[in-house]
Amino acid sequence: MSRIAKYPVVLPKGVDITLANGEITVKGPLGSLTQTLHPSVSVARDGEQLQVTAVAGAENAKAMSGTVRALVNNMVSGVTKGFEKKLTLVGVGYRAQAQGDKLNLSLGFSHPVVHQMPKGVKVETPTQTEILIKGIDKQQVGQVAAEIRAYRQPEPYKGKGVRYANEVVIIKETKKK
Repeated sequence: MSRIAKYPVVLPKGVDITLANGEITVKGPLGSLTQTLHPSVSVARDGEQLQVTAVAGAENAKAMSGTVRALVNNMVSGVTKGFEKKLTLVGVGYRAQAQGDKLNLSLGFSHPVVHQMPKGVKVETPTQTEILIKGIDKQQVGQVAAEIRAYRQPEPYKGKGVRYANEVVIIKETKKK
């Protein structure tokens, strides 16, 4: 049973909610997001709050009510504050450079890696070894960060590669004779 769905989603000022045809649209100062609602869940506006409830008798309704509540809450915080992921490059000669909607990476390959940013995601490089990925959609920001990290994951012997800013890489001991 989901306990998350019991808590209402608080709507800050400047956020507009539209509920129609099984979809929810959240508009805020940073943009708008749309999500299709699961049929076993109903969302009702109660003043400046949204209440998510499970439809009686539907399969997995209680579990889906918590999931839908979390998705709607992430949409509301995305259009008000936005989300960001920070990546760091560890390794000699590993560099990143943002050029518009492209990210140029030098990761020790014989060729540069160019990653095209999807619509709605912005990239910044404060230094040559730091990458900041920003956007209003939490899932999309995390997916782009995972794709960039997949180009050169941190290896366990020297720790070189693309890491999340708070990631801890456990270094293995080298083989002894």
